[in-house]
Amino acid sequence: MDLKIKDVADLLNVSETTIRRWLQEGKIPAYRLNHQYRFSRNEIEDWVLSCKRGKISDESNPFSDKNKMISLKSDQAEKLISKKVGTQAYSLYRAMHNGGIITNIKAKDKKSVIKEAVLTIAKKLSLDSNVLTDLLLDRENLMPTALNHGIAVPHTRDFLIPKTFDVICTVYLNHPIEFGALDGKPVKTLFFLFACDDRRHLNLLAKIAHLTRNKEILKFINQHPSKPSLLNYIKKWEAKLSVPGLEKVR
Repeated sequence: MDLKIKDVADLLNVSETTIRRWLQEGKIPAYRLNHQYRFSRNEIEDWVLSCKRGKISDESNPFSDKNKMISLKSDQAEKLISKKVGTQAYSLYRAMHNGGIITNIKAKDKKSVIKEAVLTIAKKLSLDSNVLTDLLLDRENLMPTALNHGIAVPHTRDFLIPKTFDVICTVYLNHPIEFGALDGKPVKTLFFLFACDDRRHLNLLAKIAHLTRNKEILKFINQHPSKPSLLNYIKKWEAKLSVPGLEKVR
């Protein structure tokens, strides 16, 4: 699927000016078609994961903590938050609400954890668990979906759920497992991502990448909060994210 600058800006919650700057600096993958920039959905997905996994240098990584941010407590941030939120507001909150939390996983390795979790997820989505497991494992073979700091986002590639809503199933593991993270840390929290639309898939993936770069949020998530506590936290965080100019806010 080809994306335009506006599409990518909307999906990543940044301005079109920011996307153009990243293009000039060579930070984001794109190609030219009839003198206009176009973006591949798969390349943008891999790029977001690579940025979060630390495979891209800080200088070229827009998700790096070294990028200058504005404090959420600043007057400038308050002005941004008071503005009308974007069209993707609360998409992460809604998807997590739809998916719920799974806590009774007994498996102790990557493949088995995915297979066991999918038994519950597939039933919820009325899908074939064997097919869904194969799709998720195929994605892991292409590139591990661990985002470092004990978080992973298993998801399929080129597969959309036949629903009118998105689903993120949060899985808490009693036994952290090796998931191929570049920081070498085992994973203890997984967000299984299933979207019904390509653009929404990328938007949710980008939001999770934003979410997991904050140490305070990571600590909260890895404490495995209850569903009400997690959703309340995500909703408040997302309210701050879904505003124009948020790429400058932390």
